[in-house]
Amino acid sequence: METKKRVRIKRAENRVPRWVLPSVKVLIIFADALIAFSCFATAYFVREGRPIFSEGGWAREFLPYVGVILFAVPIRVLMLAYQGVYRFQGAFSYLAELIKILKAVSVGSLFLIAFTFLFRGGFAYREFSYSRGIFILDFAFALIAYSVFHLLIRYVQTVFRARGINLIPTLIVGTNEKAATTIKEITKQSRLGYKILGVVSLKREEKGRFLGFPVLGNLSSLPKLIRELEIQEVIITDEKVSSERLFEAMMQIGRKRRVEFRFAPALFMMPQKTSIEQVGVLPMVRLFCEPLSDAERFIKRSFDLLFSLFGIFFTSPVWLISAILIKLDSRGPVFFKQERVGMDGRIFLCYKFRTMQADADESLHREVYRKNIAGLLDEANAGNKNKPVFGKVKNDPRITRVGKILRRFSIDELPQLLNVLKGEMSVVGPRPPIPYEVESYRLWHRRRLDVKPGITGLWQVSGRNRLSFEEMVKIDLYYIENWSLWLDLKIILLTLPTILKGDGQ
Repeated sequence: METKKRVRIKRAENRVPRWVLPSVKVLIIFADALIAFSCFATAYFVREGRPIFSEGGWAREFLPYVGVILFAVPIRVLMLAYQGVYRFQGAFSYLAELIKILKAVSVGSLFLIAFTFLFRGGFAYREFSYSRGIFILDFAFALIAYSVFHLLIRYVQTVFRARGINLIPTLIVGTNEKAATTIKEITKQSRLGYKILGVVSLKREEKGRFLGFPVLGNLSSLPKLIRELEIQEVIITDEKVSSERLFEAMMQIGRKRRVEFRFAPALFMMPQKTSIEQVGVLPMVRLFCEPLSDAERFIKRSFDLLFSLFGIFFTSPVWLISAILIKLDSRGPVFFKQERVGMDGRIFLCYKFRTMQADADESLHREVYRKNIAGLLDEANAGNKNKPVFGKVKNDPRITRVGKILRRFSIDELPQLLNVLKGEMSVVGPRPPIPYEVESYRLWHRRRLDVKPGITGLWQVSGRNRLSFEEMVKIDLYYIENWSLWLDLKIILLTLPTILKGDGQ
């Protein structure tokens, strides 16, 4: 009797401790800040022939420029970060690195000039005439210094990668000719930064080897393999893999994994939410990209960060009072943490103030929401015909006395500002669903997960829980297709009256 040969699953070894790469990034950022300071100081010295310091501190002649140089340091680092210069995972090219640096330095200099001639060194120097030559020299010095420094870093990175360090644990999906080409290209160029741990077949067989790499299983075992092998990148080479299967895999991976999916575009019709990148000589399409452009994403993320920071600061007394009332009202923690589904099915922990009894049973809500998604509106209605409330449990026995007040004025959702800071949510966007809700979604419902979920959204100011599930999805899709910063601001302004009149549920 023939026995099947078992393939031993082995995860990638960490050649260096996990804290090394974050520590290196911090040192590089610190060095970039020092370069920004040094470039401006050198530009001033070359143009004016004087140093920026004297025995007592700043030189008197340099005082109008003090605010400028202090602004130059963070803006240079932020622009480099925005261009992805500190992303040390995956493939890179020296030419692409130079283009990133050119963009970062150019935009940073524009910000620096705008800041200077708007701020003008403060009230005391409003009539001071700034030297344009200093800014031109600063741009030139910064471009040269950052180019040399970061190209040197990339060279050192290739040296480490040749020794098996800083490689991404990768799975190849497919056993066709394209898979063979991809494997050969990746394995012959260690600088690309990938370490192939195995191959996933689309066939039923789960044994054997492909080009020397073990066939670890079929497509149904992909989520399990990603978790067990701590995979960070999945390269798909077979056109038979559907986007639905990938979405299901993303849902099953869990909230602790950050996995990139790529495929070879020659085999596919170009889907939505993709980004083409070069991996060696192979063009690769990165899946699950935000539908917003780079500029729109930067604007929205900047707005989210500013809003959440100011929001936490100004509402901190409400946080304190809510925490005290929750502890006095019922036993259990102040915060309620629940797994929610974010963009593209990525699971994250959503924070809220606890409004229910500790260890409350979720089966009541699960059943109600199943009926809501199925369109059984009479059974899913927790209100009445005149004022319907969909997706909520009628006379929910699990809600505490304080919880009713917190929910009525949407105070329970304030901790989600922490999710915004972490980048898991946005201030404005579709409501973040619970995993068991998404399990009942039809294919077109999943489009509402094309962007980050929000604390508030168009659904909230358009009827909130008085809308059926189908209506909510249509409103979310309208928001995704018509996003603008003005629309976000309008939604936030419309949310405030909704909260003040206690329209929460």
